[in-house]
Amino acid sequence: MVDVWTLEATQTTTGPGTVTLVEGSSFCVCAQSGDIGPGGAQGVYFRDTRLLSRWELRIDTEPVEPLLVIPAEPFRATFVGRARPRPGKSESTLLVSRERYVGAGMREDITLRNLAGEAAGCTLTVTVDSDLADLFEVKASRLTDRGAAASLLETGDLVLQCQFGEQSRGVRISAPDSLPAPGQISFRVVVPPRSSWHTRIQVHPIIDGVEPPTRYPGEEPFETTVPARRLRDWQRNSPEVSTEHPALALTLRRSREDLGALRIFDPNHPDRPPTIAAGAPWFMTLFGRDSLLTSWMALPLDQSLALGTLATLAELQGNVEDPLTEEEPGRILHELRFGVEAGRALGGGSAYYGSVDATPLFVMLLGELRRWGLHRDEVQALLPHADRALEWIERFGDADGDGFVEYRRKTDRGLANQGWKDSFDGINFADGRLAESPIALAEVQGYVYSAYLARSHFAVEAGERDLADHWASKAAALKQAFNETFWLPEQGHFAVGLDRDKRPIDSLASNMGHCLWTGIVDVDKAELVQQRLMSSEMFTGWGVRTLASSMAAYNPMSYHNGSVWPHDNALLVAGLMRYGFTEQAQLLASSLLDAAMSFGGRLPELFCGFDRNDYPHPVPYPTSCSPQAWASATPVHLLRVLLRLDPWVPYGRVWLAPALPDRFGDLQVNNLPLAGSRLAISVQDGSTRVHGLPEGIELVMEPRSPLTAAKET
Repeated sequence: MVDVWTLEATQTTTGPGTVTLVEGSSFCVCAQSGDIGPGGAQGVYFRDTRLLSRWELRIDTEPVEPLLVIPAEPFRATFVGRARPRPGKSESTLLVSRERYVGAGMREDITLRNLAGEAAGCTLTVTVDSDLADLFEVKASRLTDRGAAASLLETGDLVLQCQFGEQSRGVRISAPDSLPAPGQISFRVVVPPRSSWHTRIQVHPIIDGVEPPTRYPGEEPFETTVPARRLRDWQRNSPEVSTEHPALALTLRRSREDLGALRIFDPNHPDRPPTIAAGAPWFMTLFGRDSLLTSWMALPLDQSLALGTLATLAELQGNVEDPLTEEEPGRILHELRFGVEAGRALGGGSAYYGSVDATPLFVMLLGELRRWGLHRDEVQALLPHADRALEWIERFGDADGDGFVEYRRKTDRGLANQGWKDSFDGINFADGRLAESPIALAEVQGYVYSAYLARSHFAVEAGERDLADHWASKAAALKQAFNETFWLPEQGHFAVGLDRDKRPIDSLASNMGHCLWTGIVDVDKAELVQQRLMSSEMFTGWGVRTLASSMAAYNPMSYHNGSVWPHDNALLVAGLMRYGFTEQAQLLASSLLDAAMSFGGRLPELFCGFDRNDYPHPVPYPTSCSPQAWASATPVHLLRVLLRLDPWVPYGRVWLAPALPDRFGDLQVNNLPLAGSRLAISVQDGSTRVHGLPEGIELVMEPRSPLTAAKET
C-alpha cells in the first residue's frame, strides 16, 4: 500500500519535452508526438486515476514523425506529424493530425491527409494500455503489481477494468468503424488522392461502475461544449490589461488561461462557484492551503473563486477527532483525494487534514473577501465556520497553551511537516539539523494574527464592540509575543519557528517574508528583515530563495532548501510594499517577471535557486508542477501590489497609489470587479485615472498603512 500522505520519495519526472493539457480534475501528459509512452509518468488522468498508461499511434506499424504542437486552450492541442514515406516514395506524402481534448477523459480526432496524386492505403493502429494506477503510485514510482486490467470488447468498444476491493476503476474506448482487439484499436484506411480521412476516438472513465458525462460529444460543435463555454465566460468576465511591458502582458495572459483551466466545478453543487486545483500534474484536486492562497492572490481577477473555495472547504470542515486523517473539529483540510490508495489508507475516506496553516488562512480569506464588497450574504453565512476555525486554533492548534500555534502529526502516516514547506527536511536549523515537532512556524503565527484581526473587523461591522476588542486584544498579544520570542537580535532576522523544546530554529529562510505580508512584524525590525531577504544570500536575481546560501542545509536544487517559489516571492513582494520598501518590492517583482519570460510566460511551481550571475536563465526544477495554481496567480497578485490597490468596501474606501517600475510604461486595466461594479484604471505619464467606482466609495490616492489592529483606517 502506498503511504498516501507522506510522499517523500523522489518524485517521478514527466520527462523533457512533454506536453500537459489540463481541465478541472483531468489532465494529460504526453510526448511532443501526442503519444503516451509506457513505463513513466505520462498518461491521461481523471480524479487521481491514470486512465491511459499507453497510447501510441502507428501507421503500418511505424511511429509518426512529430512536426508541430499547436496549443489552443489549456485543455486542447493539435499534434501534427508525418508518416514514413509511402511505398515507392522518397518523401512522406501522408500528414497526420491529432486534435486532442482533455476533460472527464479524452477525445482525439485523427485526420490523415494524403498529399499525393494516388490513393494511400494503410493500417492505423493505436496501442492502448491502462494500469488504472493511483496518482500517488505514479508520482512516487511505486506502482503496485495488481495484474493486468481486464480487457473486454463490448458492442465495438474496448473496455479495461480493475477491481480494488469494493472499489473499481475502468476506461471505455469508443471508436466508430474501428477494429478493436485486446490492447489496440485499428482502422483499415484508404485515403483518396489529395484528400483526407477522419475518425474520432472517445476515452470514457468508469469510476465504481459510473461513467461521467462526456465533455466533448461527437455531435456537438466544440464551441458549445462545457469546457469551451466555461473558458469563454471566464475570459469575458476577467479583467483585461494593456501594458507596454511584454513580460507582464504575457504572464498575465497565461495566468488567466491557466487559472481558468484549473477551476473545479462540483457536480453536486451546480450553483456553487468553482474552487481551484493546486496544479498539474500531481495536484489536480482541492488543497486547503494552495486553494486559499491562490484564491486570495486571484481576487482582482475573480472573487467568486474565493467564495467557491471557502464554501467547499466549509462543507468539508472537520467535525470529529480522527488520528488517521488528522481531522479535528473546526480544522480545514489539507487535501482531498479520490484515488483508490487514498481510500484504502483512510479507511474509505478521501480527505486529509494535516495542515497547520489552512485553518487560519480560511479566516483570513473570508475577511479579505469581505473587503471587496461582493457576496456579502454568502460571506456572512460562512462566519460560523470561521468561528469554528478559530476554536480549532485555540483548542487544538495551541495545544500547550503558550499562545503560539504548533503542529505535530498524529501518526507515522501523516506529514511530518505541516506548513507550506512540507517536505521531511523542510524545517532545519542553521547547522542543518532537522527541527523536531511540535513546531511553531513563524509564518503561521502571522496567519493567526491576521485571522484574529479579520474576525475583529467582522465584529466591528456587526456592532459587537466587546467581541471586536477581544479579537483585537488577542492579535496585539500575539504580535508582542511573536516579536519578543521569534526575533534573533544577533542574526538580525526572525527564527523560522520554535522546536519542541521552544528553541528558536535559527536558519535564515524566506518564511519571515510572509510575516511582513500579514503585518505581525514590528516596524523597528522590518528594515533588517528586508535587508536579509534581499541580501546576496537570499536574492538570486530571479527571486528570493527559500533558504539562504549560507545555511548548512542549502541546496539550490532541493524542493524547499534553496529553491525559488514564485508564490512565496509574491507574498514577500506584498510584505515589502506593506512596510514601505517600494524599490525592493519593484526589484523583486520585476525579477519574477524576467524569470517568467524564460518559462514562456508561465511561472512554474518552483525553480532552482542558482544565482543569476551563474546562468543566463533560471534553472528549471525537474518535477515542478506547471501549470500550478499559486504560481499562476502570482502575476495577478504582483500587479495588485504594484498598483497598491487595497479595497475596503465596508468602510467605504479604496486605496490606489500605483508604484509601477519605470520599465512597465503606461498601463490600462479594464473590467476589474469591485462591489458589483467594474473599474477601469489608467496609469499614464505618472497620472492615475479611475472610472466605474461604486456609488458611495471614496478613492484614496495614497498607499494605505495597515499596520495597526482593529482601528486601522
